[in-house]
Order: sequence, then structure tokens, then C-alpha cells
Amino acid sequence: MHKTSTRRNWRYWAAATVLAITLSACQDDDANIDLADTSASVPDTSAPDDDGPGSGDNAGFRLQLLHFADMDGSTDALDNVTDFSRLVNAFRSVPGLSNNTLVLSSGDNYIPGPRFFAAGVRTDETQAALGVPGNGRGDIVFVNALGTAASALGNHDLDQGTEAFAGLIAADEAEDGADYAGAAFPYLSTNTDFTGDGALAPLAEDDGQNAADVAGRVSGSATVEVGGQTIGLVGASTPLLASITATGGLALSPDDFTMTPAGYDALAAAIQPAIDDLVARGIDKIILLSHMQQIAIEQALAERLTEVDIIIAGGSNTLLADENDILRAGDTAAGPYPITATGPDGSATLVVNVDGDYKYLGRLVVDFDAAGHIQTDSLDTSVNGAWAATDGVVDMLAARELDTTAAPAIVATQQALQNVLVEQDGNIQGVTDVYLDGRRTQVRTEETNLGNLTADANLFYARRVDPGVQVAIKNGGGIRDDIGRVVVPPGSSGAPDLLPPQANNSINKPAGGISQFDIAGALRFNNSLTVLTLTAAELRDVMEYAVAATEDGATPGQFPQIGGFNVTFDPANAARSSGQTNRGVNTDGNRIVRIALTDGAGNDTRTLVENGRLVVAPDTPIRTVFLAFTAACVSGHDYTAGDADCGDGYPLKGLAAADRRELDPNVADDGTQITTDYDPGRSDFAPTGSEQDALAEYLAARFCPPGVAACGDDTGEAFDRAETPPAQDRRLVNRAARRAAQATP
Repeated sequence: MHKTSTRRNWRYWAAATVLAITLSACQDDDANIDLADTSASVPDTSAPDDDGPGSGDNAGFRLQLLHFADMDGSTDALDNVTDFSRLVNAFRSVPGLSNNTLVLSSGDNYIPGPRFFAAGVRTDETQAALGVPGNGRGDIVFVNALGTAASALGNHDLDQGTEAFAGLIAADEAEDGADYAGAAFPYLSTNTDFTGDGALAPLAEDDGQNAADVAGRVSGSATVEVGGQTIGLVGASTPLLASITATGGLALSPDDFTMTPAGYDALAAAIQPAIDDLVARGIDKIILLSHMQQIAIEQALAERLTEVDIIIAGGSNTLLADENDILRAGDTAAGPYPITATGPDGSATLVVNVDGDYKYLGRLVVDFDAAGHIQTDSLDTSVNGAWAATDGVVDMLAARELDTTAAPAIVATQQALQNVLVEQDGNIQGVTDVYLDGRRTQVRTEETNLGNLTADANLFYARRVDPGVQVAIKNGGGIRDDIGRVVVPPGSSGAPDLLPPQANNSINKPAGGISQFDIAGALRFNNSLTVLTLTAAELRDVMEYAVAATEDGATPGQFPQIGGFNVTFDPANAARSSGQTNRGVNTDGNRIVRIALTDGAGNDTRTLVENGRLVVAPDTPIRTVFLAFTAACVSGHDYTAGDADCGDGYPLKGLAAADRRELDPNVADDGTQITTDYDPGRSDFAPTGSEQDALAEYLAARFCPPGVAACGDDTGEAFDRAETPPAQDRRLVNRAARRAAQATP
């Protein structure tokens, strides 16, 4: 088939001992609530029923704080965001509170995953909603449209690196006049030094400016005007950020943080100066936007920081709620809303947090006296707490004549992203029981299971054309993303959990489902495939080049991912020099120790190189499938010439008898095209002859088990070859990695 082109002592929930918070990761809880459940009273939507916080010269101030965090786990976030927007607008419309409302985020406004990358797919809908489509931009539009004044800097906000983060928050003006506005709010983190990072240093602003004036920038603190009052906002991030995300040139304080009293003291000392600066300006209401991963840390800070009124916790997905709150089915509160602590100055500090993924909106209506002190007797559990973003709760608010209209920008963006996902992420090609590792730091330095899978797919595909194709070689730089989830459990600073793709019932994606969207993201370049003949000597020289740039700290795009053969190499030996002309037996590299062809089970069948020496005739032909990018320098007619460069500098010029054949029937006709109709036709989203089609067809044929609706009656099994550390790799055996493992106790 041919196919074309996210201040007073602690009060306790049930005991007077230290509150034990049970931390939980983002969950896929059902969105249903039972409004008929009489075990919980229906919460009040109004402002507290009294005469307010005073009047005249000694008047105080009433604040309605709406807050959220951690849109970083459940695939249901996209389904929840419209009702979430309706909640925000409903509370904004409460009489007496409209002008006194402040919306804030405590970080992790997105996480790389399907909804993040769907924003990068250019369709008429995404362009209309985003201006300029780009990864993650839909999530920023959501936060903007909620009227968010500022956000803490969370770990997942940096998961794609500081450069990508900068591109998300800054505006992007397109030539066609369709612009992406960027973040309409600043990211705040006073214990992060942005000046050492090339991408974020230009976006760093002085502390204490009006938040609207530094939108789309980074800073340590800002101010907002709410109901005629100036409120100071200070951000803080976990000092362990570098161990759980990509921090680039950022520096966090304290740099030796531990979860001990001394560690909490040091962290508080790093944050307090920003608070003091705001207080020195006469600002008497301070909110800390904190992303510490464990709410125990925010609780410890509440006892140590002076002049802080409210701490919005983040990163722990902790659901704080009171007895009046209607929770989603299966959810339980981990503590009271709010937690009340006493700071060193004897004033009350409130700690609030709700679960993420737009499942709950935190609502805190609180009075301040004329001196800016929290009035704890103003707290009303029938007003404050966690509000579930569900149709049932929204309908209840609408019945009370509140404005439950969703922000148009959210509706349009949600629909645009959902349509992309329905079309692409719901188009299942296969199933995996394990995480497929396509991370840059892995595919450019070691064998990975995704590298093996896609190399095997290319081999499978090419053999349908030419059964004599023996091996597959592709540059690791051509793998652009993983397939699955890298999850840092709330509160963790250790290695992340590597998990297979998450189920998404709204688009009929099963757990472990590998979709069109996954494939297109991992193999973003979608190179076509080319078959060449190498001699054994030429193959060795190619592999010498492929591992030549391997060294500690390096991530060379030329590092190979292979199929059909095993290779042992030693980075301690001499590396091949650069040069795109193949040197055959005259290679100047000495890193390749062994090469052996293998069968389908990975067992050696024929040794080509042993102890660094060829053990077969140098001219032994080895039919090989490459990415056309790599083989771009090989002419179809003159094998010793060609003006184009070899992709990633591979030495493929001057091959003895390349016999080049293109698997893409749509390239210009120069006699190298495969003319047979070899495409199995199980998948049809990618062009025939492309690496995306090769992987899709291979998955459909081998790893699409019966019982999965998208797989029909196929008899394959889910892919189950988990990623291994370098010292355990079998296809690409790195002797340096094995020596290091053996030397480690």
C-alpha cells in the first residue's frame, strides 16, 4: 500500500499532634461527585456573612485568593480546565469580591506530554487559538486566561530545558501577523539565580516590580494591586531543582539543602530578604508562592519566615479541604484548609494547597486588619476550601446566579488541543508495558530500548523490500523524544519513575498505548530510509566514527542506535578522526573491539570483528539500512562523488559499491527508488518509506496485542524490554561503563 505525504499554632484535622500529610502523586480520579451525598454540607459561595473588615481610616481589607498548582500528571487536565475556568469566573462574580480577587499559581503549570506537544501541531484551530503553535503554549494560554497574576517556578516548568522555558513565556511574533502573546504573568523564585543561564538571564527582572509590568519574565518577587491594596508576592523553588529537572545555568539556594531543621533554617534565610525588601516599602500583605515538593517544607517555612501572611504550597499535590467541601469520588483530604501556623513574629500564617490537574480550585476568603495582619476569626469553612472542577459543582454555582461562563480562550484552546489528540493520540499503533527511552542524554550516549525498537523497525521494513538487508544503523540524534512518562513523585529528590504511556479514556487510548502522536514526537524529523551496501571494512569504519565522539559529558548526535548486530567498543582507545570519506581497512580509529551479526533473538550468528581486527574478508558485503539524512552524501549513480554532506558527518562517501536504494517512492526519480508495493498498509498516517511508517508498521505487526480495541485481532504481545543501565547493554557494549560498574561497591 502506497501512502503519501504540565501564624498560630498548627491546627489539626483530627489530632493535636504534628499533622502528618500523606503525599500522593497526580491521580486519574473519576470526575464524578455525588451532590446527593448528605455526609457533606453544600459549601457557600458568598462572601462571609458579616459587615466586612471595617470601614473608614482604620478599615481593613478582605481578599479572595483563588489558587492552583501542579497541572502535571493526569491526562484529564484537558477535560477539567473548562469547568475550572467556570469556577474562577463564578467566584469573581460574587458580589463584594469582584475587585478583591487574586488568582495565583504555585508552579508546574504544565508537563511535557501529549497535551503539551499537541500545542506544537499546526492546524487551523491551534493557529487560531495560539497565534503561533508551539509546544506547551496551550498550557500558558490556559494560565493566562484564568487571569493569573504570577506563578512560582516549578520543576516541571523546566523539564524541556531553560531555552524551551524561555520560548514558552516570551512572546513570539510571526511574519504573518499571528502572534503568540507569551505568559501574561511572571514566574517568581527568589532563591533561584537566573543570571548564569544564557536563555533566562535576558528575561530576568529586578525584584519587587508590578507583576503586570514583568509579564513573560522571571524575577524573585513582584507586587499586585487588589482592591486598592498592594500585595507583595515572593516566589521560592525547591533547592533540589537540579536533581529533578533541567536547570541549565540556574543556581539554587541553599545549594546543600536537607530536610532537617538546619536545612529549613537555611532555606528560610534564602527567602527572607525578598520579604524584608517588600516590607521596607510599606507593603504589609505578603504571599509566598512556594514549590517545595513536600508540604512539610512549606509548613516548616511558615514557622520560620516573618511577615508572611499566606503560603501557597506546590509540588506535593496535597489536597487540603474542610468538612464542607465536596470532593471527587475516591478523594480524601490530607489535612484542613487552611493550615494555620504561628510565625516568629507571633502573627498567623496560613498554608493552603489543593490537588492539581485542574481538579480543584483553592478558594481562601480572608480579612486583614488595618495593620495588614490576618484575622483568623474571619475564616469561614463554608466559603473556603477545595472546589472540585466538575459539571455538578459548576451547575450548583450557576443555580445561585453566578457567572459560570468559561473563558473563550480556554474553550477554543481546549478544543483545538483535544482535536489534535483525538486524531493523533487516539490513533493507536501498538502497546508497550515499559517506558521507551528517547531522552537526549541517553540516545546519544548509550543503547536504549527505544533506539533498539526503531532500529529493528527499520530493519523489518527494509527486509520487506530486500530480504538480504542485514543491519540497521541510525544516528541517536534523530530520536527526539521518549514514549512514556518521567514522573518525579511528590516530595522525591531521587531518580524519577520511568513509566509507559498513560491511559486517556477520553480519546480511547489504553494504558501503554503507542499512538501516532507518540511516534511523530519521538521521530520528529521523519526521515525516509535508504539501503546501502557496505563492506565489512567499511562497516567497521562507520562504527568507529559512530562512537568517536563518545566521552564523559558529551552527547554527540552521531552516536548510533542499531539493529541486526552487536558491537563492543572502548572509549579509552583512540578515536577515529573526522572525515566523511570512508577509510575502510585504513581506519584510524581503535575503539571498536567486536562486531557480530545477530539473529532475531539477538544471538550472534557471524563475527566480523574480534579484538579490534577484521576476521572476515574486508570486502564482505553487508547490506545496511540508514536514514536518508545520514546517507545524503551517497549518490545513486556515482558512489565516489556527491556534493551533499553526510548527515552527522557519517563516513559514507567513497563506498566501494553502495548500490543505493530509496524506500521512499516519492523522491525524485534517479533510478534508486524501490518500485515494489512493499508497504504492509496497517498504518497510514505517515508516508511510505519513512521511519515513522516503519515504526508504526512494525508495532502493528509485532506489538499490538489482542484485547486492545485498536489492535483488532492481531496476535502480537506488548513490548516489554525495559531500559537497562549502560553496563548491562548488549547491543552496544561500552567497556568503560562495565569497568565503572565493576569498580562501584
